[in-house]
Amino acid sequence: MADFDAVVVGAGFAGLYMLHKLRGLGLTCRVLEAGSGVGGTWFWNRYPGARCDVESFSYSYSFSEEIQQDWNCSHRYAMQPEILAYANFVADRLDLRRDIGFGTRVSAAHYDEQQQYWFVDTSGQGSFRARFLIMATGCLSVPKVPDLPGLANFRGEVLHTADWPREGYDFAGKRVGVVGTGSSGVQAIPIIARQAGHLTVFQRTPNFSIPAWNGPLPESQRQQMKNDYRALRTKARNSYAGDYADEYYLSILEMTPEAREEAFEKRWREGGFNYQYAFRDLMDNAAANELAADFVRRKIRAIVRDAATAERLCPRDHPIGAKRLCVDSEYYETYNRPNVTLVDIKSDPITGFSADGLKTRSTRYPLDTLVLATGFDAMTGALTAIDIRGRRRESLKDRWRDGAGAYLGLAVAGFPNMFVITGPGSPSVLANVILAIEQHVEWLGDFLRHAKAHGITEIEADAAAEDSWMAGVRDSADRTLYPQANSWYMGANVPGKPRVFMPYVDGFQVYEAACKEVAAAGYRGFHLARATDVAA
Repeated sequence: MADFDAVVVGAGFAGLYMLHKLRGLGLTCRVLEAGSGVGGTWFWNRYPGARCDVESFSYSYSFSEEIQQDWNCSHRYAMQPEILAYANFVADRLDLRRDIGFGTRVSAAHYDEQQQYWFVDTSGQGSFRARFLIMATGCLSVPKVPDLPGLANFRGEVLHTADWPREGYDFAGKRVGVVGTGSSGVQAIPIIARQAGHLTVFQRTPNFSIPAWNGPLPESQRQQMKNDYRALRTKARNSYAGDYADEYYLSILEMTPEAREEAFEKRWREGGFNYQYAFRDLMDNAAANELAADFVRRKIRAIVRDAATAERLCPRDHPIGAKRLCVDSEYYETYNRPNVTLVDIKSDPITGFSADGLKTRSTRYPLDTLVLATGFDAMTGALTAIDIRGRRRESLKDRWRDGAGAYLGLAVAGFPNMFVITGPGSPSVLANVILAIEQHVEWLGDFLRHAKAHGITEIEADAAAEDSWMAGVRDSADRTLYPQANSWYMGANVPGKPRVFMPYVDGFQVYEAACKEVAAAGYRGFHLARATDVAA
């Protein structure tokens, strides 16, 4: 059994930075990664059109001036190969690979209360003992495979966007079906449509999508961004979404109809998430939200030529932004192609499969290939898939039976010395996730430095502090429109998963201030113990 001060699970952007930080603290560390390379979700998600929905210069580390000056972004929004190349660039620049065990899937992690150590088992790659267990498994890393009736009968190729073949896939001339129209589907569908003989999209619920207007970045713009990095990073740290985009916080309801239409059009032309974050009342006032939603519906009707198809693409069952906005490249335009069909499986549900096709209640659709763009068991799936046991051998899965939560989104009562990067109860997926990762890693790094300096060997979230924190998270969410959607923010996309709103909605800048206050108060809400305290 190998001994380390810390074991980190996952070699995505959280795991890479955590490893770098732990080295700087003089702690020994081993990162355990199931894949054969770094990159986390960007290692696995290789589907056609896979792209980040946060702008490239923002979706990057800020902790190293050298790295941010030496790396060159090619497009406004980076595609998956470039993001994966960036992760590899960072791993090589910081010489991180020597402390990463690739092809190592963690199966169990049990805490020994007497020794104050975590014992970590893997599937055939040995066991590890560590004082600290840091879960950097990511919010979107466990694919959700839908329970489609009779799928085992289908003899064609079945692909999932979150587990794409590394060698790619040739759709040329094939009859292709796509199930799912969330972010993955919205990105993949236009690319697949250009290659396939015919594409049939099976949509249960339409989602709101805003154009990315993606394209190459001129060299002059890249250089200007690099020159302005310090100011841009400061602006992001002080923003709601952890981004440097302008957040004007205009009030939709206080504007005249003419000014409102102009503001909506401006945000549509800018593209991306700022359509949501530019308006302060969009997520807490139903009337304001409906005005913003109706503008997007009018855009859909103007783009999609067939009126019936356009109406099927218009979301009506949730407020805009309550499910994660999609950011697209010619998604709606794709439905004007003669080789694309949209099927509403809410009104005409899937009833089964044959060897060469899919059947709905009314129609049979011949298929050669089926693509499942059905997303993830978000935020908690990677954690509950591991047999994690804390005090009195309580499992994390049982602890979260009625809903996931963590103090500050970082630590779970009853699971000493375990920390979750961008866990439930933190901004995570409602913010620029790389900045959210940096904030967590840096705050945790300071905490571990404090522990090392004061001989603290056990850190545990207080149960009352955790309950109070998560009650605040839920109360804040309930003052918004977020809980009105059956979204993966709520766990609603996974049958049997508790419906609890998991992200922190008050804003990145408010969250970071709260974390600083906890640290300044001597890490209020945590029980800190030394080995001698436990022995006594």
